Amino acid sequence: MSLKIVFMGSGSFALPVLESLLRHYPVAAVYTQPDRPAGRGRATSPSEVKKLALDGGVPVFQPPSLKPAAEVERLRELKPEAIVVAAYGLILRLEVLGLPPFGCINIHPSLLPGHRGPSPIVATLLAGDRVTGVSIMLMEEGVDTGPVLARQEEPVLPGDTAGSLTARLAGVAAKLLETTLSEWFAGRIRPRQQDDTKATYSRLIAKEDGELDWRLPAVELERQVRAYDPWPGTSTTWEGRRLKVLRVSLLPGKKAGDEGRVVALDPAGVGTPVGVQTGDGVLGLLLLQIEGKRPLSAVEFVRGQRGFIGAVLPSEG
Repeated sequence: MSLKIVFMGSGSFALPVLESLLRHYPVAAVYTQPDRPAGRGRATSPSEVKKLALDGGVPVFQPPSLKPAAEVERLRELKPEAIVVAAYGLILRLEVLGLPPFGCINIHPSLLPGHRGPSPIVATLLAGDRVTGVSIMLMEEGVDTGPVLARQEEPVLPGDTAGSLTARLAGVAAKLLETTLSEWFAGRIRPRQQDDTKATYSRLIAKEDGELDWRLPAVELERQVRAYDPWPGTSTTWEGRRLKVLRVSLLPGKKAGDEGRVVALDPAGVGTPVGVQTGDGVLGLLLLQIEGKRPLSAVEFVRGQRGFIGAVLPSEG
């Protein structure tokens, strides 16, 4: 189709969406977050979204804000029929929302009105939801409050992390957007208002959220380990060093004891060899990484840390 689109997005969720748009529509420009330092050397490098756009010959803009009048004017000069947004991270003001005749269309990785806000996938996992999905909506001034054009459900698998669920929902989003845009542009979709009485909200995640509180129930801690993978990760402290807890198992039926106490579960090391007593139940430890070392299975870790079993976490040494 000849309808001109501007895309705004960042991160892994946005990449398949942009790939789909580039295959089916003329993309006038791509807006993405400014380049940021990454990796051990903290060198600044372009994101995958930026690379894809430049490889396709599409102009890329990376303003830190869309509030300045000059940014609004640049968008006006691009004359997009629609603006498609996926995990962009910047607020679109009313002047921008009113520019394209087919509106600003946001792709949100939850079944709205559930988990509105900046971290819907993390919120889905923390809540223990068994079903999530993708919603495509028209943007308005409220946060994820606009009318919905299309939704598609996706099951949450038992071992899903934020990383695996993001990747899967990104694929769902790209396919759903393809069919939704063609129907929307043809006038065959009637937007459906959200039921605000059923709305729930996610929040921004901070690095500090990854610190495990052993007073919580094991079921909540297991969800945190998956929800905060890959960022910010989950950890505790062992002998004054940061101990990353990379993979765990939920052990139903295990009684609570001293919160944070490391207990032996399988001396032979065949199953889950070690766990931590929580506020309710025991959390089995499967993969650990002590600060400055490589990740180790719990079996390997216990062999090298003789005082680990019986210790109480966090341990300041």
